[in-house]
Amino acid sequence: MAPMSLHPFLVFVIALGTLLVSAWIGWSVLRKKYELDEAVRTDFGIVLTAALTLLGLIISFTFSIATGRYDQRRNYEEAEANAIGTEYVRADLVPPADAAKMRTLLQSYLQERLSFYVTSDEEQLQGINARTARLQSELWAAVAAVAAKDSSPVMALVVAGMNDVLNSQGYTQAAWWYKIPGAAWLLMLSIAIGCNLLVGFGARGGPHAHRLLPILPLITAIAFLLIADIDTPRRGLIRVRPLNLIALADSLAPR
Repeated sequence: MAPMSLHPFLVFVIALGTLLVSAWIGWSVLRKKYELDEAVRTDFGIVLTAALTLLGLIISFTFSIATGRYDQRRNYEEAEANAIGTEYVRADLVPPADAAKMRTLLQSYLQERLSFYVTSDEEQLQGINARTARLQSELWAAVAAVAAKDSSPVMALVVAGMNDVLNSQGYTQAAWWYKIPGAAWLLMLSIAIGCNLLVGFGARGGPHAHRLLPILPLITAIAFLLIADIDTPRRGLIRVRPLNLIALADSLAPR
């Protein structure tokens, strides 16, 4: 199973266990089998520094990807709320009977979009997506019926607004689908394993040296946890709250 499909805390546990074992192998196996003399230790320090620098760059680059997609999901939520609210107001431009139908459908559609952001259960999400697709068809049919009777520039504005409503949902769905690829996770984990092997291998033999070995695995696993939490919209602690959609629903409720 790819790390991107796991719960962030499970990613943390797997990463911490794997990296602790790697550091222990470097300490208890490699260090005893291949001794480093002082002449080689200087060159080894250069290799270890380069490996740790590469690990830091990979983690920071992956974190940047995760935060960028988080910001993208948040921006699309704002755009979706603006599109629905604008089309709700533009319903005043169509005949009263058609306007009432469009507003009713838009309010139902808004509730489904709110549910999309707060639902974690996959079965409920499938039902939400099915109802969303059905409401989209009804919304387009409603505005198309009015546009067939009136082809004025004002009606074109209403049709364009409905098109924005439908497109905004597609952009949002795409932003929630695309996450950090599993290959990127495996590459990052492989580099982290190599770094912990080198740290354990290069540790000097002192009475308390082994106590420092868990530090790098713990720090790296915490970084993995943060990246996985941000990159997993429906799991973990860091989520996109539909604040704009909630505010829009509250503003439309009295009407």
